[in-house]
Amino acid sequence: MSEAPFNLPKLIVFDLDYTLWDLWIDTHVSGPIKPSSKFNEVIPRRGEPFGFYRDVPEMLQRLRSEGIEIAAASRTAAPDYAYDALKHLKLKNRNGGDNISAKTLFDYTEIYPGSKIKHFQKLAKKSGFAYEDMLFFDDESRNKEVETLGVTFQLVGVSGTDEPTLQKGIKMWRQRRGLS
Repeated sequence: MSEAPFNLPKLIVFDLDYTLWDLWIDTHVSGPIKPSSKFNEVIPRRGEPFGFYRDVPEMLQRLRSEGIEIAAASRTAAPDYAYDALKHLKLKNRNGGDNISAKTLFDYTEIYPGSKIKHFQKLAKKSGFAYEDMLFFDDESRNKEVETLGVTFQLVGVSGTDEPTLQKGIKMWRQRRGLS
């Protein structure tokens, strides 16, 4: 992967539940989670089919093409369901060609119960990036605690991550570094 431009974070991290998709994976569905014949959709044994919020597939692919590494950091009590959903969500390749698994867009995944501080400590160790080079999107304000490490935190609204939210987070990251 090419290196991220100096004016963009090196690592963008997303929570999953109510940040990339519209549910709590540990309470609204049960497994196994199977692929669907539709793009951006998986089918749980119990619960409604689900997928990423509308803007997310294009956003993730664009970030990757810009040289930005992507991670998931989720405190779910059902990590197997989250991993299965990422594996089985198939997305249209924005460059044409074969469909892609959502899982292939994530360089790192930290999906288990506990404080997001622990998730970010592991992400820093695995990626080698400084906390200041990370931008985190999450729908829960309590996870702003990662800013004590130096991570930039962007709260996600009730409609999930969309393009305006992404741009707002990037703008905040740049401002914290004196780049805009």
